Formats: sequence, C-alpha cells, structure tokens
Amino acid sequence: MFDQPKTMEERVSVAQVCIGHLQLAMPMLLDDMRNSTDLAYAALPERLYVVGTDGTVVYKSAPGPFGFDVGGWEQAISDLPGR
Repeated sequence: MFDQPKTMEERVSVAQVCIGHLQLAMPMLLDDMRNSTDLAYAALPERLYVVGTDGTVVYKSAPGPFGFDVGGWEQAISDLPGR
C-alpha cells in the first residue's frame, strides 16, 4: 500500500511500481498533482479514452467497468494515423 503522493516525484515512484507490477507495455501518461486530466475528462466512473496527437478525443468508452468496449478501444488505437 502507498500513502497518497504529496509530490510529483512520489507520484512518479508509485506509477513506476504499478507499471512494473502490472507489466504494462503501452505508453503511459501521468496526471499532474491537481489531477487536471482526470477533472477535464470527467472519468468517473472509469472510461477508456484514445486521444490523438493533436489532442482530439477520438474514442470515449461508456462508463466502466461494464461499459468498456476493449475491442472498440483497441480499434481506435489501431486507426490512429502513423500506427
């Protein structure tokens, strides 16, 4: 268990442990300490998003976990230009 991170360095350390433990291979982004991305995308309950390199949301799932369409999410990633 981890205490709530109070600095960005602590947040990075927790994220690195989680990525390693879960063996996640895809690129990950870390929200800032104000959780600006979480607040901007209103991801409560959880949602799956695909955001293009220009910042445009190209895929947004229904609320999870029951609304997750992993196949649709993977297809949206595959459809990104340059993939």
